[in-house]
Amino acid sequence: MNDLDIRKVLKSELLDKYGNDSETMILEELGLKHGRTRIDLVVINDRLHGYEIKSDRDSLKRLTEQINIYSSIMDRVTLVVGYRHAYNALKMVPEWWGVRLAEKDEESGTVFLSDARLPTDNPRVDINAIVSLLWRDEAIDILKEIGESKGVRSKTRTEIYNHLVQVIEPRHLCAIVRHQLKSRKDWRSGAQRRSCGG
Repeated sequence: MNDLDIRKVLKSELLDKYGNDSETMILEELGLKHGRTRIDLVVINDRLHGYEIKSDRDSLKRLTEQINIYSSIMDRVTLVVGYRHAYNALKMVPEWWGVRLAEKDEESGTVFLSDARLPTDNPRVDINAIVSLLWRDEAIDILKEIGESKGVRSKTRTEIYNHLVQVIEPRHLCAIVRHQLKSRKDWRSGAQRRSCGG
C-alpha cells in the first residue's frame, strides 16, 4: 500500500463530504513556508484542515519538521498513516491532531480508512505563519483595499506580512487568507485545486 492508494481513497471521502459545498475547496500539495514543505491535501472552508499521508512505504524522518510547520498554520490536521508507522506516529503528533489508520484488504486490494483519533482545533495557530500563505502581490492588494498600502511596494515580503498582522485583527485576517486561497486563479506553486459545489 503506497501513498497513491491512500490518497485516492482519502480524496474520494473528502469529495463525498464536501462535493456539494460551494464554500469549500480542496487543494493538493499546498506549499507552506514558501516551499519548505508541502502538505498532501488541504480542505479550505471556515477553517484550514490539512491532511498528511504516511503510507507503510514512507518514512517518518520528515514528520517532526512537518508537525512544527503544519501546527503553526492549520486549524486542524489529520495524519493518515499505515499500520507500520501508526504506533510511532501517534506518539509523535500533538494530541489535537487527528489520526486515521489506512489498511488494505489483500484479497480485494481495497483500502479502508478508520479513525484512531479525531482532530480538534489547534490551540495555537501562528498568524504570522498563516499570512505567509499569501503571495506578495496578494498581500499588497489586501493592504490597498483597507487604505494601508502607502510605501509597501518597496518593503520586503516579511515587512509586508508584518504590516498586515499589525493592521488587521487576527481572526479577520485568517478569514481573508482563506478567502484569497479559494479565489486564487493562478496556482504557480503547482497545487491542484478542486472547487466544490459544482
